[in-house]
Amino acid sequence: MQIISRRRLLTAGAVAILAAATPASLLARTVKDVAGDDVALGKLDRILSIGGDVTEIIFALGEGRRVVAADTTSMFPREAFQLPKVGYMRALSTEGVLSASPDLIIASAGSGPPEVIAALKKSGIPLALVDYRPGAEAIAGKVALIADILDVKAKGDALNRTVQAELTALETALTGAGRPRALFVLSLTGGRIIAGGAKSSAHEIITLAGGTNAVEGFEGYKQASAEAIIAAAPEAIVMMRRDGDIGADALFAQEPFSRTPAARTKKLIQMDGSYLLGFGPRTPAAARELAKALHPGLSL
Repeated sequence: MQIISRRRLLTAGAVAILAAATPASLLARTVKDVAGDDVALGKLDRILSIGGDVTEIIFALGEGRRVVAADTTSMFPREAFQLPKVGYMRALSTEGVLSASPDLIIASAGSGPPEVIAALKKSGIPLALVDYRPGAEAIAGKVALIADILDVKAKGDALNRTVQAELTALETALTGAGRPRALFVLSLTGGRIIAGGAKSSAHEIITLAGGTNAVEGFEGYKQASAEAIIAAAPEAIVMMRRDGDIGADALFAQEPFSRTPAARTKKLIQMDGSYLLGFGPRTPAAARELAKALHPGLSL
Protein backbone atom coordinates (compact mmCIF):
# COMPACT_ATOMS: atom_id res chain seq x y z
CA MET A 1 0.00 0.00 0.00
CA GLN A 2 2.80 2.38 0.83
CA ILE A 3 4.51 1.66 -2.51
CA ILE A 4 1.26 2.30 -4.44
CA SER A 5 0.60 5.52 -2.54
CA ARG A 6 4.15 6.70 -3.22
CA ARG A 7 3.75 5.97 -6.92
CA ARG A 8 0.49 7.92 -6.98
CA LEU A 9 2.17 10.86 -5.31
CA LEU A 10 5.04 10.76 -7.78
CA THR A 11 2.63 10.58 -10.72
CA ALA A 12 0.55 13.49 -9.39
CA GLY A 13 3.72 15.49 -8.86
CA ALA A 14 4.90 14.81 -12.41
CA VAL A 15 1.53 15.95 -13.82
CA ALA A 16 1.67 19.13 -11.77
CA ILE A 17 5.22 19.88 -12.97
CA LEU A 18 4.23 19.20 -16.59
CA ALA A 19 1.19 21.47 -16.32
CA ALA A 20 3.30 24.24 -14.82
CA ALA A 21 5.84 23.91 -17.62
CA THR A 22 3.23 23.93 -20.40
CA PRO A 23 2.61 27.35 -21.99
CA ALA A 24 -0.86 28.70 -21.24
CA SER A 25 -1.51 29.02 -24.97
CA LEU A 26 -1.23 25.22 -25.34
CA LEU A 27 -3.61 24.30 -22.52
CA ALA A 28 -6.97 23.47 -24.08
CA ARG A 29 -9.91 25.69 -23.13
CA THR A 30 -13.45 25.53 -24.43
CA VAL A 31 -15.64 28.59 -24.99
CA LYS A 32 -19.27 28.61 -26.11
CA ASP A 33 -19.77 31.06 -28.96
CA VAL A 34 -22.92 33.02 -29.84
CA ALA A 35 -24.17 30.14 -32.02
CA GLY A 36 -24.09 27.88 -28.97
CA ASP A 37 -21.15 25.83 -30.27
CA ASP A 38 -18.32 24.74 -28.01
CA VAL A 39 -15.08 26.05 -29.50
CA ALA A 40 -11.90 24.26 -28.38
CA LEU A 41 -9.11 26.81 -28.12
CA GLY A 42 -5.41 26.16 -28.43
CA LYS A 43 -2.78 28.64 -29.54
CA LEU A 44 -3.90 32.25 -29.84
CA ASP A 45 -0.85 33.67 -31.58
CA ARG A 46 -2.31 34.04 -35.10
CA ILE A 47 -5.87 35.34 -35.06
CA LEU A 48 -7.94 36.07 -38.14
CA SER A 49 -10.59 38.66 -37.31
CA ILE A 50 -13.72 38.97 -39.46
CA GLY A 51 -16.06 41.90 -38.86
CA GLY A 52 -15.16 45.52 -38.19
CA ASP A 53 -16.70 45.46 -34.70
CA VAL A 54 -14.90 42.22 -33.81
CA THR A 55 -11.56 43.68 -34.89
CA GLU A 56 -12.11 46.94 -33.02
CA ILE A 57 -12.93 45.05 -29.84
CA ILE A 58 -9.80 42.91 -30.07
CA PHE A 59 -7.66 46.03 -30.45
CA ALA A 60 -9.57 47.88 -27.71
CA LEU A 61 -8.74 44.98 -25.39
CA GLY A 62 -5.06 45.56 -26.14
CA GLU A 63 -4.70 42.26 -28.00
CA GLY A 64 -4.29 43.56 -31.55
CA ARG A 65 -0.75 42.18 -31.79
CA ARG A 66 -2.27 38.70 -32.15
CA VAL A 67 -4.26 39.59 -35.27
CA VAL A 68 -2.45 38.58 -38.46
CA ALA A 69 -5.23 39.27 -40.99
CA ALA A 70 -8.77 40.64 -41.17
CA ASP A 71 -11.66 41.24 -43.57
CA THR A 72 -12.21 44.41 -45.60
CA THR A 73 -14.70 45.89 -43.10
CA SER A 74 -11.92 46.02 -40.49
CA MET A 75 -10.77 49.59 -41.06
CA PHE A 76 -10.09 50.79 -37.51
CA PRO A 77 -7.69 51.31 -35.85
CA ARG A 78 -4.93 52.15 -38.32
CA GLU A 79 -3.08 48.94 -37.46
CA ALA A 80 -6.17 46.96 -38.48
CA PHE A 81 -6.52 48.92 -41.72
CA GLN A 82 -2.96 47.94 -42.63
CA LEU A 83 -3.47 44.21 -42.03
CA PRO A 84 -3.63 41.72 -44.94
CA LYS A 85 -7.27 41.30 -46.00
CA VAL A 86 -9.07 38.04 -46.77
CA GLY A 87 -12.11 39.58 -48.50
CA TYR A 88 -15.48 41.06 -47.60
CA MET A 89 -17.07 39.46 -44.53
CA ARG A 90 -20.28 38.41 -46.36
CA ALA A 91 -18.48 37.10 -49.45
CA LEU A 92 -15.62 35.05 -48.02
CA SER A 93 -13.90 32.14 -49.70
CA THR A 94 -12.57 29.13 -47.81
CA GLU A 95 -9.22 29.33 -49.59
CA GLY A 96 -8.85 33.04 -48.91
CA VAL A 97 -9.50 32.62 -45.20
CA LEU A 98 -7.22 29.61 -44.77
CA SER A 99 -4.42 31.36 -46.68
CA ALA A 100 -3.85 33.49 -43.57
CA SER A 101 -2.80 30.31 -41.68
CA PRO A 102 -4.63 31.33 -38.49
CA ASP A 103 -4.59 29.51 -35.15
CA LEU A 104 -8.08 30.87 -34.52
CA ILE A 105 -10.83 32.65 -36.45
CA ILE A 106 -13.06 35.10 -34.58
CA ALA A 107 -15.90 36.15 -36.86
CA SER A 108 -19.10 38.12 -36.75
CA ALA A 109 -22.08 35.78 -36.95
CA GLY A 110 -23.17 37.86 -39.94
CA SER A 111 -20.23 36.54 -41.96
CA GLY A 112 -20.79 34.31 -44.95
CA PRO A 113 -21.77 32.81 -47.21
CA PRO A 114 -23.12 29.97 -45.02
CA GLU A 115 -21.38 27.23 -47.01
CA VAL A 116 -18.00 28.86 -46.41
CA ILE A 117 -18.63 29.14 -42.67
CA ALA A 118 -19.65 25.46 -42.65
CA ALA A 119 -16.46 24.50 -44.50
CA LEU A 120 -14.32 26.53 -42.11
CA LYS A 121 -15.89 24.78 -39.13
CA LYS A 122 -14.76 21.48 -40.64
CA SER A 123 -11.25 22.70 -41.41
CA GLY A 124 -9.84 21.92 -38.00
CA ILE A 125 -9.13 25.57 -37.22
CA PRO A 126 -11.20 26.85 -34.27
CA LEU A 127 -13.92 29.25 -35.41
CA ALA A 128 -15.81 31.34 -32.84
CA LEU A 129 -18.85 33.35 -33.94
CA VAL A 130 -19.70 36.64 -32.23
CA ASP A 131 -23.12 38.33 -32.05
CA TYR A 132 -23.74 40.70 -34.96
CA ARG A 133 -27.07 42.21 -33.92
CA PRO A 134 -27.06 46.01 -33.73
CA GLY A 135 -27.86 47.76 -30.47
CA ALA A 136 -26.10 48.97 -27.34
CA GLU A 137 -27.13 45.90 -25.36
CA ALA A 138 -25.26 43.62 -27.79
CA ILE A 139 -21.92 45.41 -27.30
CA ALA A 140 -21.42 44.07 -23.78
CA GLY A 141 -22.00 40.50 -24.93
CA LYS A 142 -19.56 40.86 -27.82
CA VAL A 143 -16.86 42.31 -25.59
CA ALA A 144 -17.36 39.66 -22.90
CA LEU A 145 -17.19 36.77 -25.37
CA ILE A 146 -14.09 38.04 -27.17
CA ALA A 147 -12.37 38.74 -23.84
CA ASP A 148 -13.23 35.20 -22.73
CA ILE A 149 -11.85 33.73 -25.95
CA LEU A 150 -8.60 35.68 -25.55
CA ASP A 151 -8.44 34.87 -21.83
CA VAL A 152 -8.45 38.53 -20.79
CA LYS A 153 -11.70 38.71 -18.84
CA ALA A 154 -10.53 41.54 -16.59
CA LYS A 155 -9.82 43.71 -19.63
CA GLY A 156 -13.26 42.87 -20.99
CA ASP A 157 -14.95 43.86 -17.76
CA ALA A 158 -13.06 47.16 -17.71
CA LEU A 159 -13.94 47.95 -21.33
CA ASN A 160 -17.60 47.16 -20.73
CA ARG A 161 -17.70 49.43 -17.69
CA THR A 162 -16.25 52.29 -19.74
CA VAL A 163 -18.68 51.79 -22.64
CA GLN A 164 -21.69 51.55 -20.32
CA ALA A 165 -20.66 54.63 -18.34
CA GLU A 166 -20.38 56.67 -21.55
CA LEU A 167 -23.76 55.47 -22.82
CA THR A 168 -25.40 56.23 -19.48
CA ALA A 169 -23.90 59.72 -19.45
CA LEU A 170 -25.30 60.40 -22.93
CA GLU A 171 -28.72 59.07 -21.98
CA THR A 172 -28.74 61.36 -18.95
CA ALA A 173 -27.71 64.36 -21.04
CA LEU A 174 -30.57 63.70 -23.47
CA THR A 175 -33.22 63.41 -20.75
CA GLY A 176 -36.10 65.75 -21.52
CA ALA A 177 -34.83 66.67 -24.99
CA GLY A 178 -37.06 66.38 -28.04
CA ARG A 179 -36.56 63.49 -30.43
CA PRO A 180 -36.13 64.92 -33.96
CA ARG A 181 -37.13 62.70 -36.86
CA ALA A 182 -34.10 61.44 -38.75
CA LEU A 183 -33.94 59.43 -41.97
CA PHE A 184 -30.92 57.24 -42.68
CA VAL A 185 -30.17 56.90 -46.39
CA LEU A 186 -27.84 54.01 -47.18
CA SER A 187 -27.69 54.58 -50.93
CA LEU A 188 -28.99 56.80 -53.73
CA THR A 189 -27.53 54.72 -56.55
CA GLY A 190 -29.55 54.81 -59.75
CA GLY A 191 -32.16 57.06 -58.19
CA ARG A 192 -33.23 54.28 -55.79
CA ILE A 193 -33.42 55.47 -52.19
CA ILE A 194 -32.36 52.70 -49.77
CA ALA A 195 -33.38 53.67 -46.24
CA GLY A 196 -32.80 52.16 -42.81
CA GLY A 197 -35.90 50.73 -41.15
CA ALA A 198 -36.62 49.13 -37.78
CA LYS A 199 -34.08 46.71 -36.25
CA SER A 200 -31.31 48.12 -38.44
CA SER A 201 -28.05 49.50 -37.11
CA ALA A 202 -29.15 52.89 -38.42
CA HIS A 203 -32.39 52.74 -36.40
CA GLU A 204 -30.46 51.80 -33.26
CA ILE A 205 -27.86 54.58 -33.51
CA ILE A 206 -30.50 57.22 -34.24
CA THR A 207 -32.38 56.10 -31.16
CA LEU A 208 -29.22 56.16 -29.01
CA ALA A 209 -28.53 59.70 -30.21
CA GLY A 210 -31.92 60.91 -29.04
CA GLY A 211 -33.65 60.86 -32.40
CA THR A 212 -36.64 59.06 -33.90
CA ASN A 213 -36.32 56.94 -37.01
CA ALA A 214 -38.52 58.76 -39.51
CA VAL A 215 -39.49 55.67 -41.52
CA GLU A 216 -41.81 52.91 -40.32
CA GLY A 217 -43.36 49.74 -41.64
CA PHE A 218 -40.29 47.71 -42.59
CA GLU A 219 -37.16 46.22 -41.07
CA GLY A 220 -33.56 46.40 -42.23
CA TYR A 221 -32.55 48.33 -45.33
CA LYS A 222 -35.07 48.59 -48.15
CA GLN A 223 -36.01 50.83 -51.03
CA ALA A 224 -38.29 53.68 -50.02
CA SER A 225 -40.55 55.51 -52.46
CA ALA A 226 -40.55 59.26 -52.90
CA GLU A 227 -44.02 59.35 -51.37
CA ALA A 228 -42.80 57.44 -48.31
CA ILE A 229 -39.89 59.84 -47.83
CA ILE A 230 -42.17 62.87 -48.00
CA ALA A 231 -44.67 61.26 -45.63
CA ALA A 232 -41.87 60.42 -43.17
CA ALA A 233 -41.16 64.17 -42.85
CA PRO A 234 -37.56 63.85 -41.64
CA GLU A 235 -35.99 66.83 -39.93
CA ALA A 236 -32.50 65.47 -40.67
CA ILE A 237 -30.97 63.16 -43.27
CA VAL A 238 -28.17 60.89 -42.06
CA MET A 239 -25.74 59.26 -44.49
CA MET A 240 -22.36 57.53 -44.45
CA ARG A 241 -19.42 59.67 -45.53
CA ARG A 242 -17.85 58.46 -48.76
CA ASP A 243 -15.51 59.76 -51.43
CA GLY A 244 -17.46 61.85 -53.93
CA ASP A 245 -20.29 62.46 -51.48
CA ILE A 246 -23.28 64.47 -52.51
CA GLY A 247 -23.43 67.73 -50.57
CA ALA A 248 -26.39 69.25 -48.76
CA ASP A 249 -27.13 71.75 -51.54
CA ALA A 250 -27.26 69.03 -54.19
CA LEU A 251 -29.24 66.60 -52.02
CA PHE A 252 -31.96 69.06 -51.03
CA ALA A 253 -32.29 70.31 -54.59
CA GLN A 254 -33.60 66.84 -55.50
CA GLU A 255 -37.02 65.30 -55.11
CA PRO A 256 -38.22 64.05 -52.69
CA PHE A 257 -35.69 65.54 -50.24
CA SER A 258 -36.56 69.09 -51.30
CA ARG A 259 -40.05 68.52 -49.88
CA THR A 260 -38.97 67.45 -46.40
CA PRO A 261 -38.56 69.57 -43.24
CA ALA A 262 -34.83 68.80 -43.38
CA ALA A 263 -34.58 70.86 -46.58
CA ARG A 264 -35.50 74.04 -44.73
CA THR A 265 -32.31 73.88 -42.67
CA LYS A 266 -30.35 71.68 -45.10
CA LYS A 267 -29.73 69.29 -42.23
CA LEU A 268 -27.51 66.60 -43.77
CA ILE A 269 -25.36 64.64 -41.31
CA GLN A 270 -22.55 62.54 -42.79
CA MET A 271 -20.34 60.25 -40.69
CA ASP A 272 -17.90 57.41 -41.27
CA GLY A 273 -19.90 54.23 -41.79
CA SER A 274 -18.01 51.81 -39.53
CA TYR A 275 -17.87 54.45 -36.79
CA LEU A 276 -21.57 55.24 -37.05
CA LEU A 277 -22.97 51.74 -37.51
CA GLY A 278 -20.31 49.42 -36.08
CA PHE A 279 -21.66 48.96 -32.54
CA GLY A 280 -18.31 48.40 -30.94
CA PRO A 281 -16.17 50.32 -28.43
CA ARG A 282 -16.53 53.61 -30.37
CA THR A 283 -20.33 53.55 -30.37
CA PRO A 284 -20.75 55.92 -27.38
CA ALA A 285 -18.57 58.51 -29.14
CA ALA A 286 -20.44 58.04 -32.43
CA ALA A 287 -23.82 58.35 -30.72
CA ARG A 288 -22.69 61.52 -28.94
CA GLU A 289 -21.43 63.05 -32.21
CA LEU A 290 -24.72 62.26 -33.92
CA ALA A 291 -26.63 63.61 -30.92
CA LYS A 292 -24.75 66.91 -31.15
CA ALA A 293 -25.79 67.23 -34.79
CA LEU A 294 -29.42 66.34 -34.05
CA HIS A 295 -29.61 68.59 -30.99
CA PRO A 296 -27.46 71.64 -31.84
CA GLY A 297 -28.87 73.69 -28.96
CA LEU A 298 -28.23 71.04 -26.33
CA SER A 299 -25.06 71.02 -24.22
CA LEU A 300 -23.41 67.65 -24.78
